[in-house]
Amino acid sequence: MTPREVVVAGAGVTGLLAAVECALAGHHVTVLDRGPIPNPDASSADQHRALRTFAPGDAAATRRMAAAHRRWLELETLLGDRFLRRVGIVTAWPDGDVGGVLEAAIGAGVPVSTVAPETLPHIGFPAGTTGVLELDAGVLLADRVLRTAVRWLDAHPAVRLRPWSAVTEVDGDTGKVTLAGGEVLGADAVLVAAGPWTPDLVGLPAVRHRQTMLYLRPPAELARWWETAPGAGRIGADARAWLLPPGDGTLLKISSDAVCREVPDTDCAGDGPADWTQALLAASILSDVDRYTVVAAKQCHYLTGDVDALLARVGSAVQARAACGGTGFATAPLAARRFVTTITEETA
Repeated sequence: MTPREVVVAGAGVTGLLAAVECALAGHHVTVLDRGPIPNPDASSADQHRALRTFAPGDAAATRRMAAAHRRWLELETLLGDRFLRRVGIVTAWPDGDVGGVLEAAIGAGVPVSTVAPETLPHIGFPAGTTGVLELDAGVLLADRVLRTAVRWLDAHPAVRLRPWSAVTEVDGDTGKVTLAGGEVLGADAVLVAAGPWTPDLVGLPAVRHRQTMLYLRPPAELARWWETAPGAGRIGADARAWLLPPGDGTLLKISSDAVCREVPDTDCAGDGPADWTQALLAASILSDVDRYTVVAAKQCHYLTGDVDALLARVGSAVQARAACGGTGFATAPLAARRFVTTITEETA
């Protein structure tokens, strides 16, 4: 195989893991980012993200997530750090639907068990629901993933990391990448993995959304309980909220689809978090929420649209990833592998 010259635009989780896969395959990789690497403003920069396998009613998605889970465990060994807190993730289901959910999970080979809401008294289950706990699911330590990948890449002779190198234009057919200062880089293959900024560089049919997340510190008397608590989804009074538990230096994180809104760009000016913060605190996600301390509120962005869940071809030399958010982070290893597979197939 002839080594290829690869440029990756965006040093979030997809870009960094794609660079890892390319280096492992023998290619030369340049990673560009508009800020530092890793970039705390990247859409994948966060304390933690959920990793679960079971997608009720979608066998293909379940298989895909199982493959992603396996690759995350392999990456722990390869990169030399632990990323996954295997605390489980519980989702709330109407009592009448629980039997069907359990049957589907068993059929998919996903270990689950039922959980009575009263055994998790500090999590707000909707009325008339029962928890289904996915036992092998858990929490990915997102910022640790980024830092560890950067450390591995920085030590690899085939990789060049270029922070503060904003990309302004990408030619899909020639593979030429233009930087803000006018410099033009040539490449055999380009991956645009710039999260919610990807549509600014390539023509993907995507819609931007903004969501507010809150980071909280539990009261001291509940700290030990939360250290072993699972993640949770389909919770809150309207079953639209989720949470990730604290642990390994992370805070308790909550959000809800109810505070998700479509936006034209990533400029948060004039969209202060105060109203969204109050909406989250009032959503019955936590019992006795007044006992918790709000440490920070964060506005994050993600994309939706009719694009491939992993990669989209936007020119003969360029592929792009529009996915971002929780599922986008969890499936990043699959997108990275697909990217390097296409390069290898085109070289053969």
